[in-house]
Amino acid sequence: MREITASGQTVEEAVQSALEQLDTIRDHVDVDVIDEGKKGLLGVFGSKRAIVKVTVKQNPIEEAENFLRDITEKMNVQAEVTPTVSGDHVTFDLSGDKVAILIGKRGQTLNAIQYLVHLVLNKDADTFYSVTVDAEGYRDRRKEALEALAHKMADKAKRLNKAVTLEPMPAFERKIIHNALQVNDQVSTYSDGAEPHRRIMIKPAVGN
Repeated sequence: MREITASGQTVEEAVQSALEQLDTIRDHVDVDVIDEGKKGLLGVFGSKRAIVKVTVKQNPIEEAENFLRDITEKMNVQAEVTPTVSGDHVTFDLSGDKVAILIGKRGQTLNAIQYLVHLVLNKDADTFYSVTVDAEGYRDRRKEALEALAHKMADKAKRLNKAVTLEPMPAFERKIIHNALQVNDQVSTYSDGAEPHRRIMIKPAVGN
């Protein structure tokens, strides 16, 4: 965290001095007025300089990135972290020799890391961000596998003429299933149960 204490004839002058030394702008800092100072007689005698402490605000994306690096290091994985911002969505791509450790079985470890990064990113941010943490293209591969599973289970529901239940999965993965079958008018999908055990049900459409 970068901060500096500065003084000036007025509070605004002290703040401006701090901004110049920190090479930043007013919107990117927090200002704590330590002493408002006073002008004194004729603006000279008995005057007292204003003193402020100016702290550069932590960039929430940088904070989340640092948090992610810390997690990977604690897991003994040397991973490169590359953030990409698109509007209010942030994707953190992980790459390295041992990133499979960060993925875990069916992405469970990666999903847990993504949840923690989401909390860190949004705890003090002025903007609410959605987050994806990916590792060596795992999310695309998982999306393809879920779409294939959706169609396979839809065919099973139609063949057996009864509802079939998928394994529990996080909301963003359930959404992939729902979207994959949205145009299939022979089945309908809905989620059932409470988190973290909420799962998708696929059932034949009425009249099929």
